[in-house]
Amino acid sequence: MSDAIKHECGIALLRLKKPLSYYEEKYGSALFGINKMYLMMEKQHNRGQDGAGFASIKFDMEPGERYISRVRSCEKQPIQDIFNQISSRIQTAIDLNPEIQKNTTFLKQKVPYVGELMLGHVRYGTFGKNGIESVHPFLRQNNWMHRNLIVAGNFNMTNVNELFDNLISLGQHPKERADTITVMEKIGHFLDDAVAKIYKKLRKEGYNKYQASPLIAERLKIAKILRKAAKNWDGGYAMAGMFGHGDAFVLRDPVGIRPVFYYEDDEIVAVTSERPVIQTVFNVPFEEIKELTPGSAIVIKKNGGASIQEVLEPLEKRSCSFERIYFSRGSDVDIYKERKQLGKLLFPKILESIDHDIENTVFSFIPNTAETSFYGLIGEAQNHLKKQISKEINKTPIDRDKIVELLKLNPRIEKIAIKDAKLRTFITSDSSRDDLVAHVYDITYGVVKPSDNLVIIDDSIVRGTTLKQSILTMLDRLGPKKIIVVSSAPQIRYPDCYGIDMAKLEDFVAFQAALALHEDEGTLKETLENIYQNCIASTEAYGSEVSNHVRALYQPFSVEQISDKIAFLLSASNLKAEVKIIYQGIDNLHEASPGSKGDWYFTGNYPTPGGNRVVNRAFMNFYEGKSERAY
Repeated sequence: MSDAIKHECGIALLRLKKPLSYYEEKYGSALFGINKMYLMMEKQHNRGQDGAGFASIKFDMEPGERYISRVRSCEKQPIQDIFNQISSRIQTAIDLNPEIQKNTTFLKQKVPYVGELMLGHVRYGTFGKNGIESVHPFLRQNNWMHRNLIVAGNFNMTNVNELFDNLISLGQHPKERADTITVMEKIGHFLDDAVAKIYKKLRKEGYNKYQASPLIAERLKIAKILRKAAKNWDGGYAMAGMFGHGDAFVLRDPVGIRPVFYYEDDEIVAVTSERPVIQTVFNVPFEEIKELTPGSAIVIKKNGGASIQEVLEPLEKRSCSFERIYFSRGSDVDIYKERKQLGKLLFPKILESIDHDIENTVFSFIPNTAETSFYGLIGEAQNHLKKQISKEINKTPIDRDKIVELLKLNPRIEKIAIKDAKLRTFITSDSSRDDLVAHVYDITYGVVKPSDNLVIIDDSIVRGTTLKQSILTMLDRLGPKKIIVVSSAPQIRYPDCYGIDMAKLEDFVAFQAALALHEDEGTLKETLENIYQNCIASTEAYGSEVSNHVRALYQPFSVEQISDKIAFLLSASNLKAEVKIIYQGIDNLHEASPGSKGDWYFTGNYPTPGGNRVVNRAFMNFYEGKSERAY
């Protein structure tokens, strides 16, 4: 993507079902779990640049012995940093007592982080500070083993204030309004309540304090706790948690906005945000990795039993399509096919834009995530030429010269844009991006003629900053007669509020284009005022009564009108080539990715009431001149 966008986090949970000695004998190391956790987190590195964290729980430790370990980092390479710390602590313990290496029971007792249950998190902060206190997993401590709670998630809640007020109504005094804190404390409240009730009942049944403790774990109903805690959550989430005694869970939101995949055999239970991670790390077939049902939780009891339990009633599945276009790993077979299909479906519009002149057109892509869509685009261009040849062969009489001419014709594929990875690492904020963004890409000279069209595909065009300040200017230096920038995603018109960092309407070039079109028509002032008043009127609405009033801004204009205005806004006055911008159609998006119909950033069709509240608040912020987030 040419525009830098932060996005959702990644989770990795691993439960070892066998004793550590089993893994040492079979795989050559009692650190099997830690090694696999490192790989699972590193394979999700694309999901986290701001921080990473790891926590583990040891089973059946004696009172006074540490059974929970946690390490977090917000260093430049946080995953490597935390596992370097883990490795250092393990090595120090071994150096102090070499006998540890000969006895796995002793190893677990004396070495931190070596346990049966582990949770990892890679963080991409959508807003707020990136200090260590913002890094997951979060820990809620208690001297009662069962009341210890560790939480990490890939999520964003739209109704933090409501959740905060819920905690107050329960008698709590939260230390802050962050959604992670409110979510953890809500789970913690009902965990405390459940443990207390079970303990009281066990005492009535005649069990003493020591006899009651292990029975609490057996009777604890994790799904029931989650059902009560998540009752009022509004957002997209994959929420993972571990309890001090050894139970664990991963809960997915009822719409399935955020992804969760899991795998279980007689040795492990593994849960991650991406399917290829499990495939690669554990070398298991695609078919054996399951997607967690929306509204359900995978609950893993201390005894190793795992079950899928419905926590919240599932709604129409609206998985995030933008995630599949860009953020997810392209090595997933479904995502790879979907991205190719997105490129393929763009070809008819491109063919029309180049007046069917494939001979004088150069095709390329903006590295690196648009590459797969590019393959789909080129494949369809080749299919088009084959159809042309077939059509000529079926004519009577046959025009042999025409057929020879078509056989010589192939789509001209060139690597035009080259990303300078060294510069990329320094671009960390909007304020510092502008000075460097013009040099993020280099271009290949000498492959484009003055008579050529230059088609270049990107996975999405969000702000258009890099296009305007860098890419279009550089492409124009190649001297094509026409530059056609193609987006495999539709126009991004509305903010995301479920975990992707797209929060301000005024940042979107599609929004800017709609404003400009209204200005041209003389309807800007009236339109903005009407939308603003409707947004104000809806602030007291609740649930399905909340509507997205920002849709009215785009309603008078076609997709092509907005695309053409975007091309105008992004074209510097000194460009010599004609510039055309083509966006993916919504119908094509749904055809390419039928299982992921979450398209609110394109259509404004939010899957939860909180989404509509957020988009209306975003417009009010824009209208009032407030440069702040809507959630």
